[in-house]
Amino acid sequence: MKYLFVFNKDCVKTSLNSLRYYSKTRPELPKCDFIANNSKPRLGNFEIETIHKLNLNPCLKPWYQKPVILTQGYMQYVWDNENNRYLDMFGGIVTTGVGHCHPKLVDAATKQLKKLWHTSSIYYNEEVHEYASNLANRLPEPLNNIFFCNSGSEANDIAILMARLYTKSYDIIALRNAYHGDSTSTQPLCGVQSWKFPIPSHFGVHHTTNPDPYSGRFGGNKCRDSVVQTTRDCDCGVDECDACDRYIEDLQQVFDSTLPKTVCAFIAESIQGVGGVVQFPKQFLKKAFQMVRERNGICIMDEVQTGFGRTGTHFWGFEGHEVIPDIVTMAKSIGNGFPLAAVATTASIANTLTSASYFNTFGGNPLASCVGLNVLKIIDEENLQNNCHIMGTKLLHGFESLRQKYADIVGDKDRKPMIKSDFDSILEDCKDMGLLVGRGGPKNNVFRVKPPMCVNEEDIDFTIKVFEKAFDLHNDRSAKRRFKTITNNNNNH
Repeated sequence: MKYLFVFNKDCVKTSLNSLRYYSKTRPELPKCDFIANNSKPRLGNFEIETIHKLNLNPCLKPWYQKPVILTQGYMQYVWDNENNRYLDMFGGIVTTGVGHCHPKLVDAATKQLKKLWHTSSIYYNEEVHEYASNLANRLPEPLNNIFFCNSGSEANDIAILMARLYTKSYDIIALRNAYHGDSTSTQPLCGVQSWKFPIPSHFGVHHTTNPDPYSGRFGGNKCRDSVVQTTRDCDCGVDECDACDRYIEDLQQVFDSTLPKTVCAFIAESIQGVGGVVQFPKQFLKKAFQMVRERNGICIMDEVQTGFGRTGTHFWGFEGHEVIPDIVTMAKSIGNGFPLAAVATTASIANTLTSASYFNTFGGNPLASCVGLNVLKIIDEENLQNNCHIMGTKLLHGFESLRQKYADIVGDKDRKPMIKSDFDSILEDCKDMGLLVGRGGPKNNVFRVKPPMCVNEEDIDFTIKVFEKAFDLHNDRSAKRRFKTITNNNNNH
């Protein structure tokens, strides 16, 4: 078999150390009227890289062969220290909900900074009470009690503590492939190997099979509640999901084999984030909740990445599963990047924290509460939940078209995961064309696209065009490697 490799004369080499080639016809970023502050940065590339190596923990690894030094943000866009603009379709790791430096949020925070910056819960302040009332009104009864803290990991820490105090049981069930934070007590809940340290910390945590219709043992094109289904065939009927029942059978085996008669809790994300944007089969969470509650356990929903209207159809991801949890944890979009998180639960479960002294110095201080309250106002005023529904649907259909066009490398059929170097090259190509996206999944081969909620049609079109170009560049590189291999083999013979 012969392979024909054609080098496009319109391509230029951008780095002597890189095999990536870029066409002069790269997609053009949507127009933006905002003018970034292009004053000379205080620190140059060399200073930043040197300080990073000397003074920051080595676990804090930057992405990309040439890391991005960000200096400015506005709505869905960010700028680097060379005044290059990027469309941020990862939203600060699913955190920038209403947009970078949203003018209304900047104004509200500035006014609050001049009024009252910090005081702890030993004093009353109007900001935390107004915010708590507004946030509680977004949740179904009886989830009307809020504890504010600073991060998603901390929120899940508190949820675990309350669950164990309330049920007087210890064992917690989590899903394989899940991610719930990286603190000492939440790391055991994680079901992704790359987030595991070799230390004894997994007491009382049990993992059941991840109900993944795309790459799991069961499921296919009739299973998940999404506008785009996997192309994998399945035997599920119109009203019954056989895959769901199979995964529930696995959960039943965990109950029957490794757990006592009563359990503490079951915890899950509404859609798995770090684990690769996994959507569960229909009815799985509803059936799992019932099984847990029959064993005296409570149900915790991790809404750190799915809350605050991001799913489009509902304000909370769990609403799409037709369940009401006993505890809800939230972070990230709650403060649009401000260190803010919360745990919502019932009055009786919340009361467990009064059995000993418990306190959080910064959680729900006046500034954090002001930011959180105004995030809620902006979501309403700018109809961002509905925008998520419209733009998210458009984005999913766009990705579906790419899946069809690039079936050899994208999605839905059984194949070996793309090797890390190839995936990283595509990620780098996207960045060099002005698009920032994330990565995830157990094999780090899933693109995580979770933008600020204010993106528009032009942003979606640009995103699809960049991915299309990046996949073409990947195929060009692959063809070149095959051509080089064949040439070397011919020369050797």
